[in-house]
Amino acid sequence: MSGKTKFVVDTRPLWVILLARSRPFAVLLLGVGVYWWVATTSALTGIEPRAQGALAVFALCVVYWVSGALPLMVTSLLAIVLLPATGVVEAHTAYALFGNEVVFFILGAFILAACLIKSKLSTRIALAMLARFGSTPRRLLVSILLLNASMSFFMSEHAVAAMNFPIVVEIATVLRLHPRRSSYGKALFLAMAWGTTIGGVATFLGGGRAPLAVGILQEATGASFSFIEWTIAILPLVFVLLAVAYAIITWFFPIDIEDVRAADEALRDRSLALGRVKFQEKAIGSVMAATVLAWIIGGESVGLANIALAAVVAVFALQLVTWSEIEGYVNWGVILMYGGAICLGAAMNQSGAAAWLAEHTISRWAGDGQTVVMLLSALSMLLTEAMSNSAVVAFMMPVSLGIAAQFAMDPRVMALSIAVPAGLAYTLPIGTPANAIAYSSGYLNIRDLILPGGLLMIVSWVAFMVLAIVYWPLLGISIAGAP
Repeated sequence: MSGKTKFVVDTRPLWVILLARSRPFAVLLLGVGVYWWVATTSALTGIEPRAQGALAVFALCVVYWVSGALPLMVTSLLAIVLLPATGVVEAHTAYALFGNEVVFFILGAFILAACLIKSKLSTRIALAMLARFGSTPRRLLVSILLLNASMSFFMSEHAVAAMNFPIVVEIATVLRLHPRRSSYGKALFLAMAWGTTIGGVATFLGGGRAPLAVGILQEATGASFSFIEWTIAILPLVFVLLAVAYAIITWFFPIDIEDVRAADEALRDRSLALGRVKFQEKAIGSVMAATVLAWIIGGESVGLANIALAAVVAVFALQLVTWSEIEGYVNWGVILMYGGAICLGAAMNQSGAAAWLAEHTISRWAGDGQTVVMLLSALSMLLTEAMSNSAVVAFMMPVSLGIAAQFAMDPRVMALSIAVPAGLAYTLPIGTPANAIAYSSGYLNIRDLILPGGLLMIVSWVAFMVLAIVYWPLLGISIAGAP
């Protein structure tokens, strides 16, 4: 043997070891117990048997989504299995719902983003923007914040954070910023994380939350948003939050260096290493620009998914990429998760379970549409700090649509009130991959995230409510219910 085998001795008490190893099984059993109780109890008054079955499946999925006992996508697949088995929907209906148009839009968007990353066009754009606008410490900080935000308009925020993280690490290294001690170092990584998070809510491309919410909305009510309608409704909030984020970052972490010339040289070296712009990059950039333009102009008439898949066919037909190069960049599990969540949401609404649940939860505390939006957006923003934002949308959308029906509200309001706050996680590494990536740098501690992040969360909620009350009615989206 060329090396020695290393053994690690677990010195914890036996009961602690057994408890740690048995927890996943205990949670799985808890989910089964919750499902059985909801499905069989007579305590749920005024609910139809079919709706009770849907509610039992929903309760089980919530337990597993929140606890992480099963991967999100596996829980969604379990929902597709259980809904026909309990007689809530026919099997062919469940699988048809799984093939929702939104699922294929997300798939197409993921593949196009993978093409940008694989060709290194996205990296080239990032380096060019930082080299062009980051000539002073303050401008460099603003550039990182705006760069991550603007790239998250067109790519998954997770991919943006992962792609730009090495660039920010190199900047911090060449500037000799000390981990956990440098105020400017903390500011750079927080700007990267918050810029990515805020920009990710602006369009359908920043993450799967908005398409998932719109998919559940469309299946349940027939209402929807076009690509441009969603962006127009949210863009003012993004601009406000970016300005507030910069103010909070510089308040908590004042700039403590005088120049960034070493970073400029490092960025130039990385740009030179990429070489001249290749035909592949130009072609992929042209396809992506044409796709976004088509989404804006013809997304409603042609269909977002049709345009996305046509663009995917184009990049392969032009031989700009190969399948083996792209498939590793696509999160196939997320596709499964969204398909199952849309199916579950539709079943909850069609069976009447969502209306029953709404009547016995938030509807008891809310007296009008404005209060409904206040409660739902606050709850969504709090939950996303502790669980997957996609799970928050899958959990809350069916309930919110039931509430919208009770208060005679525009159901489109619910998609905005759930999906946007669910994307604004600032305070914990587990809240979003952008936070986790920034925290992994070693420059931030938990306190650096919680205190400024908590302040930004409060401001975000207030700004969101102002947007909903003042701005949305100008677009024909009223949050007021019928009297």
